[in-house]
Amino acid sequence: MACTAEEEAHLKQTAEQGFRSSTSPIQKLRYACLMRGANGIKGLGRSFRIMDDDGSKTLDFREFRDGLRDYGLRELDDQTIADVFKELDKDGSGKLSYDEFLVAIRGPMNKTREEYVKQAFKKMDATGDGQITIEDIRRLYDASQHPKFMSGEWTEDQCFRHFLNSFDSPGNPDGVVTWDEFLNYYAGVSASIDEDGYFATMMKRAWRL
Repeated sequence: MACTAEEEAHLKQTAEQGFRSSTSPIQKLRYACLMRGANGIKGLGRSFRIMDDDGSKTLDFREFRDGLRDYGLRELDDQTIADVFKELDKDGSGKLSYDEFLVAIRGPMNKTREEYVKQAFKKMDATGDGQITIEDIRRLYDASQHPKFMSGEWTEDQCFRHFLNSFDSPGNPDGVVTWDEFLNYYAGVSASIDEDGYFATMMKRAWRL
């Protein structure tokens, strides 16, 4: 499941400390995203997809800079943004693939951790179509015991949508969670956890793996 409030607070605190101490432009950007919580990296991906007006899946410097600004990453000065772009634009083309960019920003997740994330996603993707939707949740969970369903405040679909929104980008939920979005979410969680054993325990407990 999504991070608990305690885990989310720990992630933000860790990111703030990392942002202050880091000298790497890419790490600073990563920490700035994670200061917004586990959804921070995935939310940035959404912001860039919106900026990609021509559907090229690339960003020039203006789109890159404006995407960061629109997402609210005010902690980053213009020089840091320029340094990140230059470091990632390895061929000097003046264009970035935002898929490659997101891989660089979410940072390394070792194979052990990624395997637990894959298991959780596979369990949730009941239809096997590569995305988690309300229909997948409906097949797996009974919403009748949810307190807000029992009180009549929410319908069954509203209960399911609330669950999906935990993994969706703040301000732009679409009710569909892809593998990349799911992985980006847990990349944020992983960044705040030092021990593989603790990460494994958390995933097993949360998803009954």
